[in-house]
Amino acid sequence: MNKPRIAIIGAGLGGTAAAGLLQRSGYDVALYEQAPAFSRLGAGIHLGPNVMKIMRRLGIEDALNVMGSHPDFWFSRDARTADPIAQIPLGDYALKTYGATYLTVHRGDFHELMTRAVTPGTIRFGKCLSTVEDTGSEVRMTFADGSVETADILMGADGVNSKIREHLLGAEPPRYTGYVAHRAVFPASLLNNKPYDMCVKWWSEDRHMMVYYVTEKKDEYYYVTGVPQKEWPEGVSMLPSSREEMLAAFDGYHRDVQHLIEVSPTITKWPLLERDPLPVWSRGRLVLLGDACHPMKPHMAQGAAMAIEDAAMLTRCLDEVGVGDYSDAFALYEANRAARASEVQRVSHNNTWLRTNEDPAWVFGYDVFTTPLVPASSRTVAPPLTAAA
Repeated sequence: MNKPRIAIIGAGLGGTAAAGLLQRSGYDVALYEQAPAFSRLGAGIHLGPNVMKIMRRLGIEDALNVMGSHPDFWFSRDARTADPIAQIPLGDYALKTYGATYLTVHRGDFHELMTRAVTPGTIRFGKCLSTVEDTGSEVRMTFADGSVETADILMGADGVNSKIREHLLGAEPPRYTGYVAHRAVFPASLLNNKPYDMCVKWWSEDRHMMVYYVTEKKDEYYYVTGVPQKEWPEGVSMLPSSREEMLAAFDGYHRDVQHLIEVSPTITKWPLLERDPLPVWSRGRLVLLGDACHPMKPHMAQGAAMAIEDAAMLTRCLDEVGVGDYSDAFALYEANRAARASEVQRVSHNNTWLRTNEDPAWVFGYDVFTTPLVPASSRTVAPPLTAAA
């Protein structure tokens, strides 16, 4: 029997990883992206050993290691005094202990490299999904341009406002957490040779700033924040910010933090959104991954990692079950992903990750390809995030 035709909605990091991994397992994959093209978004990303093991399977681990910055430590510092409050070893320690490197990189550079890991022609741009129908024998997708496509399996990697999730569970907007994230990426030359940590999180009572280099040459520096903001306009995904707004938000912070704000050419902000753990991630021929089923605050730097782990586990479970009943593979996938993703959601929600000298092995040491599979019957649903705070 031929392997199923698989359609993926959303060519972000999770969707693109899924396409590359599935193709390496012999599946016929089409990846649909609503954007007309990709651009180098001004954002950074952490790639821990748990992700780099998957990049090894995709064949881009070496290229990423050349591209990214390799911090020796994750520092946590007191926002006002700059005193270190935690120091987590990375660098050679991560490679020896967890089996792969830890790096920080520009998200756009990472995504562009990952698109090279899929077969040319896989990504179909300008495809905004309008409706989806599971006929029982196939999935029928209608796009805004009037085109119609079919597949045996449809994977929703279409983000926090996923249309596939809405089809499965009904319309429900994600919950605004009352926090925004500011971000800026800029030439490191603007630091005027002032020494900065390669990877550091500045902490205070109700806000923080995460800062790191995003290139191997250390010629670009990036920060992202978590700042309380009571309201956010519904339906708006991003807004411009300013040095003045940031300096007010970080008044009293250490001079090093204020200097970063002062040299930032452009600052944007976006709302931090969540959903409580979902009771199901799949039905029939449809299945979710990444932010479509477990959107989270970025406070562990593991949101993209969870989507990429999902992609690898979903591929593994399809290979494990074979080409019979897809729902069996999806049930196995959910059982082996839901608890871990929900725990990362919870820790991200509480914003406690690496604030102390804790052992991160449960995150960084994870290997999606070798971890023992639990039976589908073991699937559980975690409590709401607000109950876990």
